[in-house]
Amino acid sequence: MRTVRLRDLAYVRSGDKGDVCTIGLLARGAEQFEIIRREVTPEKVKAFFGPMAAGAVEIYPLPSIRALEVVVRNALGGGATRTLRFDQTGKAMGTALLRMELRLD
Repeated sequence: MRTVRLRDLAYVRSGDKGDVCTIGLLARGAEQFEIIRREVTPEKVKAFFGPMAAGAVEIYPLPSIRALEVVVRNALGGGATRTLRFDQTGKAMGTALLRMELRLD
């Protein structure tokens, strides 16, 4: 078993709308896409973000572009104009997700 960080498998692009963070994970290749599609689950993403992900996490595979769309609801403390968090935007959450470790066989 080996451990890899998500940043070794994918690039990220992220943003926000209100209190919803959207994170696009773009696999570096076909093999990496199969790994992230299998290993990046709503439960793992929610556990990784802990209390910052107060709502549901949804993941939508986009196989034609080897990507996943990760939607994290109630993730930004109410949104940019309401939150007391230092960094209230989804851009930082995408970068943070790349630090998530995956245990692979």
